[in-house]
Amino acid sequence: MSAQSGSAEAAPDQQQSPSEPDRQAQGDNEKSGSDKGDKNGGKGESQGNGNDKNDKSAERKRPGKLPLIILGAVVVVLAIVALVWWFATRNQVSTDDAYTDGNAVTLAPKVSGYVVKLAIDDNVYVHAGQLLLVIDKRDYEAQVDAAQAQLGLAKAQLDESLVQLDIAHVKYPADFKEAKAQASSALAAFKQAQAAYERQHDVDQRATSQQNVDTADAQWRTASANVRQARAQVETASLVPQQIKQAEAQVEERRRQVDQAQAQLEQAQLNLSYCEVRAPSDGWITKRNVQLGSFLQAGVSLFSIVTPTVWVTANFKESQLERMRPGDKVKIEVDAYPKLDLEGHIDSVQLGSGSRFSAFPAENATGNFVKIVQRVPVKIVIDSKMPQGQPPLGLGLSVTPKVYLQ
Repeated sequence: MSAQSGSAEAAPDQQQSPSEPDRQAQGDNEKSGSDKGDKNGGKGESQGNGNDKNDKSAERKRPGKLPLIILGAVVVVLAIVALVWWFATRNQVSTDDAYTDGNAVTLAPKVSGYVVKLAIDDNVYVHAGQLLLVIDKRDYEAQVDAAQAQLGLAKAQLDESLVQLDIAHVKYPADFKEAKAQASSALAAFKQAQAAYERQHDVDQRATSQQNVDTADAQWRTASANVRQARAQVETASLVPQQIKQAEAQVEERRRQVDQAQAQLEQAQLNLSYCEVRAPSDGWITKRNVQLGSFLQAGVSLFSIVTPTVWVTANFKESQLERMRPGDKVKIEVDAYPKLDLEGHIDSVQLGSGSRFSAFPAENATGNFVKIVQRVPVKIVIDSKMPQGQPPLGLGLSVTPKVYLQ
């Protein structure tokens, strides 16, 4: 109690300076208090130790400022990283709906027959014009021989018609002249018979005989018939231009027959050439389904040739096309070759979404409509050359293009 009262009196003393007697009384009180404290020392120390333990446990339970500082630092770092990432990627668009694309030429025979030679295997590289397989040629060689014979016959008939045309130019005018000469001769004979006929009929019957009269009548009738016949021959022979045109038409017909036979020969030669199947372009053989000795039907697929030119078809969302233009640079990552970095550029954007050109396009006006973000195919040309020793890119490989917008 004395110690507490002493400490309580010390507070007002700080506000007002004490007098000398008061200082002495305060000193006596502190001394007496200290004596009492010495008597109760053992008990006071034990109470002091218990209070220290409680204070330390309380300090351990209270959280410090260090975790808050670390959390704040992490938040600041994440914000800075997010800002840097947004600033670095604000002009980039990417999609994982992309794949390699190219030309795959499907080959089919134009003639039927057995395969007598097979010069290819699976996944081999061939060059344009290289012989791939041979179909049995014997049937088609026989067709070529028959067409050649038909062409020879047609040419012989054409030569004959040309000779006939030359003859017609000479014969028909000559026949016309001969007909006119015969008509003149028949007319002269008719005049002579006419004169004899009149003379026999004008003379006194006693001066001639009935036989002479009958003879004159017969000669007159014969001469008259000969005149009519000669005149008919003249009319027939007078058609010289028409007869020459007929000969010329015959020549033209033979020429057309020659052309027809020539076309048949060319078709037979083409069919013979189709027995050798050659590569239309450079590329790799894929999807081979022909073997040596197989019987092939015309038009049935044999295999495909994948050309070396490969590009990327990327199906971007329609919301990603606002700033995309042909010529924009593209970085291409291939899933099959993670270490392969390729560069290219935007070649063109298809004028229509993929669903519009699908086999069954959507009919939005026929029922309930649900808006779906459409995908638009974008053609990306690969500018980088493949590294030495790198396998060629196949068709349909998954890629991830990243377009750098301007």
